[in-house]
Amino acid sequence: MAESPQVLDLPGMALDGLHLIEASAGTGKTYAISHLVLRLVLEAERRVEQILVLTFTDAATEELRERIARRLREARAAFVPGSPVPRDSLLAELVARHADPERARVLLDAAV
Repeated sequence: MAESPQVLDLPGMALDGLHLIEASAGTGKTYAISHLVLRLVLEAERRVEQILVLTFTDAATEELRERIARRLREARAAFVPGSPVPRDSLLAELVARHADPERARVLLDAAV
């Protein structure tokens, strides 16, 4: 029997194991994946080359690659001392709960 759909808890989702994100167009899949990649870099200290994200078309792959890179750059900018609080609530929460901004910048520099 198939499992019922779940709402993603992006700030609290486990960062280990395998996850399938499947939804209709325009529901925020790319946003969710880019945030999870950001969390993997910052919280699990994974290098980008250790993270596998799979999609089905060349166009979707390129879009995902660009959006993840943009998300990592936005996060790097948010950890610069004196930066304003990010407008994106998930990014703002991630910045607020990260105990070592200097370490975050090092991890994000390597990821970008």
